[in-house]
Amino acid sequence: RSPILCGGGTGAGMGTLLISKIREEFPDRMMATFSVVPSPKVSDTVVEPYNATLSVHQLVENSDETFCTDNEALYDICMRTLKLSNPSYGDLNYLVSAVMSGVTTCLRFPGQLNSDLRKLAVNMVPFPRLHFFMVGFAPLTSRGAHSFRAVSVPELTQQMFDPKNMMAASDFR
Repeated sequence: RSPILCGGGTGAGMGTLLISKIREEFPDRMMATFSVVPSPKVSDTVVEPYNATLSVHQLVENSDETFCTDNEALYDICMRTLKLSNPSYGDLNYLVSAVMSGVTTCLRFPGQLNSDLRKLAVNMVPFPRLHFFMVGFAPLTSRGAHSFRAVSVPELTQQMFDPKNMMAASDFR
């Protein structure tokens, strides 16, 4: 599992080169990436679309599962859901790390629902090149929150499929 920043020059170029080299060395291993794709509303540099376009080819060819997030969705979650007026990179990183932790829980801990990347791919990937996942996460809490409340399974399920809880900006209409 490796995080890749598709919009940045170093993240897109070096990250995809690293994935390519790992794939050459270990062709029989499953490769999953957590990729931050650029957003037109939240853009740091002019060349982000070019970097993303060039890195997507490497993700299609050398990754078996790609979990997509984007900065626009992360900022929206921080501002609208978590009520943070000025989210820091620490807040955004907290969200991404919570998603990475949640997605890989069944891989890291034993239990009735334990799985591996191969089983996940068999169940979630209809065609080998269509392995880009959009992650929904619930319940969303800020990193400073220490209060807990009981949440029912139907409520969690509804939150997971709510576009406001998706880590990539989306419109389900």
